[in-house]
Amino acid sequence: MAKKRRLIKEEPEEEYTFNPSAFDEREFLLKGLYSTKVLILAIVLAIVVGFVAAVIWNSLSDKTIVTVIDTLLVFFVCAIMKKLFVTCGIRADLLETKTMLGNYLIYLTLALGACILFINPPFF
Repeated sequence: MAKKRRLIKEEPEEEYTFNPSAFDEREFLLKGLYSTKVLILAIVLAIVVGFVAAVIWNSLSDKTIVTVIDTLLVFFVCAIMKKLFVTCGIRADLLETKTMLGNYLIYLTLALGACILFINPPFF
């Protein structure tokens, strides 16, 4: 006996239209420029704090105490960096948390590098 053929009914495909959300290019560019300005200020602040830490290092003789003082100075300024920006008129609270975290890490690394650079013989 012959088998009955099933008629395969094609289901109508759902039509999906992609509607992208409104993208404000100007706002995107301004946000990028603003975060760059905050980064540049963090870099300048790190160089200044690194220089001050090197001056403290070179002025005192007990290097164990000086190391603790310099470390506390660098981390204290890092802790109040956002408040310093707000007092200078820069709205650092508009930036994302991960952007500010990157700024903090760059500040700490650069402050350490500037301090090491300034305590060595060419600048000593």
